[in-house]
Amino acid sequence: MSEFLRQRWGQILFSSWQHMSLVVQCLVLATVIAIVLAALCYRSRALTSVANNVSAVGLTIPSFALIGLLIVPLGFGVVPAVVVVTFFAVLPILRNAVVGLAGVDQSTIEAARGIGMGRVKTFFRVELPLAWPVILAGMRVSAQMTMGIAAVAAYALGPGLGGYIFSGLSRLGGANSLESVVTGIVAVIILALILDVVLILVGRLTTSRGIRV
Repeated sequence: MSEFLRQRWGQILFSSWQHMSLVVQCLVLATVIAIVLAALCYRSRALTSVANNVSAVGLTIPSFALIGLLIVPLGFGVVPAVVVVTFFAVLPILRNAVVGLAGVDQSTIEAARGIGMGRVKTFFRVELPLAWPVILAGMRVSAQMTMGIAAVAAYALGPGLGGYIFSGLSRLGGANSLESVVTGIVAVIILALILDVVLILVGRLTTSRGIRV
């Protein structure tokens, strides 16, 4: 194992960087999409129900199957990987964003409107900051989930550490096959832990002490 790592250390670091970059960029994109969708539907009970149902149903879709389906219209490479990772990243964040925004005390909103804030300003200055800890919790769940999904995206020749896992599994029993699989799995776990710590720090920096959860 040590010899395997020593010979491929530079390549492993590069693949790890690609993996982390894919997940982080998709997570940021998913957060924006989820907040926009939540802002459009959280005031309506019917639309909130639709958003929650979409989140629940979406999570039942096998990521491997979705990647396979997207290869037909999108081909191989980065594009299907980004689409799949972003899709699954949106789901937990959307549910938490709807819950967080709907849970903001109505009297607080009315007070903000009473001092002259418009609807948009109230959303960005009052509602979104108050809902942010709940949204961030969804982001943490999403980050852990999509770390694994990004590895599965290697089936479509997406970037990252999944290549080590699929390569090892395809040669299982051959030279360095087990080392390749273990390297990919352990590296994904380490990256997931690192990203979770980063998100915790982001939460501490972007959330007022009075509303931390």
